[in-house]
Amino acid sequence: MSTTSEYVLGQSERAARRLALQDLHFAAPSEALLDALALRPADRVVELGCGPGAFTRRILNRLGAGGAVVGVDSSSGLLEQAKASLAQLGGSRFQPTLADVAKPGPWIDGADVVIGRAVLHHVPMAEFLLGRLRARLRPGTRVGFLEPDFRSLLARIAHLEATSRPELAPLLVWAKSINDLYSAWRISPCVGATLAQTLEIAEYSNVRHAWHEFPSDATVIENIQMIYDEVRDTYVSLGILSAGEIDEQQRLLRALPDDVLPAVWGLHQVSAVV
Repeated sequence: MSTTSEYVLGQSERAARRLALQDLHFAAPSEALLDALALRPADRVVELGCGPGAFTRRILNRLGAGGAVVGVDSSSGLLEQAKASLAQLGGSRFQPTLADVAKPGPWIDGADVVIGRAVLHHVPMAEFLLGRLRARLRPGTRVGFLEPDFRSLLARIAHLEATSRPELAPLLVWAKSINDLYSAWRISPCVGATLAQTLEIAEYSNVRHAWHEFPSDATVIENIQMIYDEVRDTYVSLGILSAGEIDEQQRLLRALPDDVLPAVWGLHQVSAVV
């Protein structure tokens, strides 16, 4: 999801298609988070980094005629895609807002729920944002986030690759390269791993955490291929991988066996109350 003008992945229509594919991967955790937040029909929900609106649609499906989603994103193009995609659900219930989620503005005021999916790891020092949100939100506001983890699962894959499954090497290369990219942009690819603790330290209440991981099936591999396409030029310019190395990694990914592969990423689901 897009948060600032320097969103580390793409904001094109192809990127939106990748995010739609990602929505399929994240379907069960997304619904689980919405269950945990116990959305009410008339809630005013502020979604941080709404992108093209896939998660927004799930939120709107939980709201009644009096509810609304304020979708905040820094990409005008993705907001226009979201507006068009969600028009049939009632245009007035979706309120696109062009802004930097790292700098809460008047759009956050009056929120009953603040939610974000795969957004905090694109915010430099996201802990600052989480502390400032608690200072600004009214007591009783529910907050919830889904954040990917591209690192923890490397322990399992690295062990398998070293002992019995050398063909898993391209999964390790992809995960390392995306971590290198995020480090270069001074953002955290693993903010989710400490998110529950961060909210507890900031004295949010009723902090709850759940972990979800996704076997690397054909759609996950397709998603990884699309990420390589989006960041190809950036990888080359930063010296993370050359164009030839990216081509080779994509070839190796295509050659992976069709059986279920170990998960290369997972999601941290965290909810709390101000």
